[in-house]
Amino acid sequence: MSSFNENLNKYAALAVEVGVNIQPGQNLFIAASIDSVELVRLITKKAYENGANQVFVDFSDDEITRLRYDLAPKESFDFFPSWKAQEKELLAEQGAAFMSIISQSPDLLKGVDASKIAAFQKAAGTALNKYRQYTQSDKVSWTVIASPSKAWASKVFPEVAEEKQVSALWDAIFKAVRADLEEPVAAWKEHDELLHTKVDYLNNKNYKKLHYTAPGTDLTIELPTGHLWCGASSVNEKGNDFMANMPTEEVFTVPLKTGVYGYVASTKPLSYGGNIIDNFTVTFEKGRIVKVEAEQGQTVLENLVATDEGSHYLGEVALVPHDSPISNSNLLFYNTLFDENASNHLAIGSAYAFCLEGGKKMSREELAQNGLNESITHVDFMIGSDKMDIDGIHEDGTIEPIFRNGNWAF
Repeated sequence: MSSFNENLNKYAALAVEVGVNIQPGQNLFIAASIDSVELVRLITKKAYENGANQVFVDFSDDEITRLRYDLAPKESFDFFPSWKAQEKELLAEQGAAFMSIISQSPDLLKGVDASKIAAFQKAAGTALNKYRQYTQSDKVSWTVIASPSKAWASKVFPEVAEEKQVSALWDAIFKAVRADLEEPVAAWKEHDELLHTKVDYLNNKNYKKLHYTAPGTDLTIELPTGHLWCGASSVNEKGNDFMANMPTEEVFTVPLKTGVYGYVASTKPLSYGGNIIDNFTVTFEKGRIVKVEAEQGQTVLENLVATDEGSHYLGEVALVPHDSPISNSNLLFYNTLFDENASNHLAIGSAYAFCLEGGKKMSREELAQNGLNESITHVDFMIGSDKMDIDGIHEDGTIEPIFRNGNWAF
């Protein structure tokens, strides 16, 4: 059995070699909480050992973030520092790689004035729009990984003794990202190939529509002409592979912006803006969200949908079998990086340009003409369960099973 330090070293190596796949002479930008400092130091070391030119680290602190929301004037949340956006844009233009290490407490902003959260999300989304286009068209390598914080660990493992909660969450993360295996890099290569078999199957089928049925769900999603299913590793504009999310169990594509009809029920809580949104239903007409109902977090959900015009539409359709590692762990992480990889999910907001034939080279106007949604936000929410069926519908109306009882039907 590997020790904690061995697993942490393997995790750092995975983040550098598989996640961003750092190249000699390349810069690396890391955004992380101070809770992750030990992991950040290890990743920085691994990056330099793999030839990185320079590693830039942007640290944050949950307590300082909460102090701002509690004490700063409401009008200050309309402001996002332009220099922080320009830093990312300049590094992206130079071909840097980007890594986010998330560890925020799901309840960090519980009880905060929802209008402050909405104002910040809008200001940040607007300021970082150009940078987001670099990542959503795969021009640069980027990855999102996680590291425990005390507050997050206590949310996931409330029944575990307080002094053991962080260790329990570390173990769950190591298992989810395969860092506990003897040869994790080889395991990721095998996993990548398996996901690509599903991608190839769906791309060969070229379905016109998907039809979802489950308790509380009856949803039809039209797919745009030239849509591409993607999954696991991506390729940046220089031809280098990278893994955008670790863990990842999904294959995904883009919906036709105006082609979503019906209603869908959430199956897991959504951690958004430091709050939990739970037990909610979203209703669509001609692609547009026309109604949301939530048992918890109604106002936060309404504000998310009202972020901009594009946040009234979907940008991603993702398939994840119920019988998959994170789902089978029976853990609720209260963190989208993990929970979305245990469940079929959809994303409110912007679409990925690389999920359309030729999309990486299209202008924003061309992407819109081809039916892709644009927004300053992109938020995944989970809809899958062991009771979900999904059918693929061809242009001629032929129907074929894609999912039955939550799992692949092919």
